[in-house]
Amino acid sequence: MKSSCFTFRVRVIFGIFVSVAAILFIRLYFLQVVRGEYYNIIAEERQVTSASGIFDRGSISFTSKNGLLISAASLKNEYSLSINPSVIENSEDVYGKLSKLLDIDKVNFLQKAGKTGDPYEEIMKKVPEKEALLISSMKIPGVFIEIDKARFYPGGTLASNVIGFVGYNGDKLEGRYGLEKYYNDLLLRSSTEVYVNPYAEIFLNFKKNIFDSQEGDIVTSIEPEVQGFLESKISEVNKKWNSENTGGIILNPKTGEIYAMASVPTFNPNEYGKETNISLFGNPLVSNAYEMGSIIKAITMASGIDSGAVTAKTTYDDKGFLNVDGYRISNFDGKGRGVVDMQAVLNNSLNTGVSFVESQMGKEKFTKYFKKFGIGMETGIDLPSEASGNIENLKSPNTVEFYNASFGQGISMTPIITARALSVLANGGKLITPHVVRKINYKWTLPKNISYVNEADQVIKKSSADEITRMLVEVVDKALLNGSVKMEHYSIAAKTGTAQIARPRDEGGGYYPNKYLHSFFGYFPAYDSKFLVLLYTFDPKEVNYASQTLTMPFIDTAKFLINYYEIAPDR
Repeated sequence: MKSSCFTFRVRVIFGIFVSVAAILFIRLYFLQVVRGEYYNIIAEERQVTSASGIFDRGSISFTSKNGLLISAASLKNEYSLSINPSVIENSEDVYGKLSKLLDIDKVNFLQKAGKTGDPYEEIMKKVPEKEALLISSMKIPGVFIEIDKARFYPGGTLASNVIGFVGYNGDKLEGRYGLEKYYNDLLLRSSTEVYVNPYAEIFLNFKKNIFDSQEGDIVTSIEPEVQGFLESKISEVNKKWNSENTGGIILNPKTGEIYAMASVPTFNPNEYGKETNISLFGNPLVSNAYEMGSIIKAITMASGIDSGAVTAKTTYDDKGFLNVDGYRISNFDGKGRGVVDMQAVLNNSLNTGVSFVESQMGKEKFTKYFKKFGIGMETGIDLPSEASGNIENLKSPNTVEFYNASFGQGISMTPIITARALSVLANGGKLITPHVVRKINYKWTLPKNISYVNEADQVIKKSSADEITRMLVEVVDKALLNGSVKMEHYSIAAKTGTAQIARPRDEGGGYYPNKYLHSFFGYFPAYDSKFLVLLYTFDPKEVNYASQTLTMPFIDTAKFLINYYEIAPDR
């Protein structure tokens, strides 16, 4: 019995010893590797003076297709020049030495240097590093260089609406937009002391650091090459058609990971203070709701098929228009096509056809399906200021509201809500959660991989998703630009959309007669989709339909992704 107790005590003591050793090892790793750059600043104090509290913040990274991390938001050294007027003996002489390296206003310098009872005056911010270190090495009495850290975005405008920036909220620096805001608490660093005894910190702050702290770094699913391509492509569209704005999303419809998300015009987060149009800082793909138009016909048709109301071979008599509740609903060209089936409805984008599908389903069932697709509710994306859109018209007793909704008018949704809903068609019928962050590397605990795949709800049967996919592939192969964009070895499911833009109530309500939103979505390879692409352009000029503005940008994007990711042919 005594031997057993002794062995137990030895094991407990050994376990404690191993645990303490592991803690010390982990802490030293964080000090030398993770926090190495921070402590390098301290070493530089032999040349410069550190600021009173060095700014610190977690990093944000892009992820290349090969899994390499590429900096999206980091820290850089920032130097400032200050003087102690009470120490300076000959201000003219000091100015002469400094002016050889920096463009300093002489009158301002001499005025500040003349405040002999003042121990501190700042002369210049953002001094270039080379000049800052040269001035420090000159050891001019009363002149000193201060070093601090500043937020830096190496990609400039790349994914700026997704990343956001750090700015002052009153006298406090914090994330103001994008991931910087959404994950502000995680990116914040609570301790900015220049020196903390590492061993004392281990034992005095063990609980705080290991158990309570949620500090960390963010790894996104944004692929910088894909992001750059998308930004270039939508910029071309916006410029060519003189649109008010243009945007796009590229995501994995099975996992919800977003590879690229962009809108133009945009901004450079390194120079946000120079931007006068602060509306550019937000993310319209998440915050702005639009009537998306005929791309919603794919959802109406999928709902009709899944509910059993119609099949691809169901027919109706298309007269080119419908009169309902005192309103006239027409096809885009006003022409009737006689007795046609549901495939022809998608091929020719017939408003009367999807109105027929809605009538076969009934208002209640139609509304239920749209809600199951996530229309009218937030997606839960990890970005701030998400809007839910507006489907209030689906509460109306009027049939016309439901007919309008069947082809994407009278109800509004954000591009990210739209992309999520359309992903249901591409992934076998499941409602995924779109997200930008792939992984969180916590400062004190194990990293966390972000995945919502197991949480996805089944919206429609897989067989229904397969059928609507087959129909949308035929749209591309035979109808889109008369079949001229069909890819011989790759199946692509896609649909265009052209929607009237609503006029604000203070301008009389209704719709503008000559303003449209063009949209386009597609996924591929159609039956085992790796990508879903959604594009839109708001108020393009002197052009009628999305097939004219967005078909080729989509095809170019599809070809780029297929080549860049080396996707194998599927037919």
